[in-house]
Amino acid sequence: MGIRLINIGFGNIVAANRIVAIVSPESAPIKRMVQEARERGMLIDATYGRRTRAVIIADSDHIVLSAVQPETVAHRLTNKEHLESNE
Repeated sequence: MGIRLINIGFGNIVAANRIVAIVSPESAPIKRMVQEARERGMLIDATYGRRTRAVIIADSDHIVLSAVQPETVAHRLTNKEHLESNE
């Protein structure tokens, strides 16, 4: 099985099989998690200076910030899985 890739906005792509969670950045625990990842050097900011709308948590302990809504990223992920299951 090959690596499945998901577009998270502005041409940025992540490996779908490494995603643990896609969450909103609004809550205090998520804000803390983002700050801790920044301090550890494990934060990837893929927002291109725009407002962060989704925080993607990877199994490698990396945190990816995206300017695309969490629902949009999840929809792209489920569409990709649906297309692959039909092949």
